[in-house]
Amino acid sequence: MAAISINVSTVKPLGDRIFVKVSPSEEKTAGGILLPDAAKEKPQVGEVVAVGPGKRNDDGSRNEPDVKVGDKVLYSKYAGTDIKLGSDEYVLLSEKDILASVI
Repeated sequence: MAAISINVSTVKPLGDRIFVKVSPSEEKTAGGILLPDAAKEKPQVGEVVAVGPGKRNDDGSRNEPDVKVGDKVLYSKYAGTDIKLGSDEYVLLSEKDILASVI
C-alpha cells in the first residue's frame, strides 16, 4: 500500500469512501517498555473526519453510510490508502473496510 502526500485543506470522499484520522500508535508496552519505530504496529483505530454520500443503488438512490463525522472506528489492518497532510496521518477507506464503531 503506497502512501501519498498532498497539500490540501479539505478532502471530500466520493461514493462510499470514509476519510479517517489515524490515532497515534502506542509508544510503550503495557509493562512500560519503550517501543522503537520498527516494532510499532500500524494503528487500526481512528476518528472519522469526512464521509462520502454513500454507495449508489441500481435504481440511482444512495445508501447512507453507517458512520458519521466524529465517530471512532476500528478498520482492517491493511485497508485503504494512507495519506499524510502536514504532520497528521489519515487513511481513505471504503465503508466495507470499517469493522466496528469504538465507544
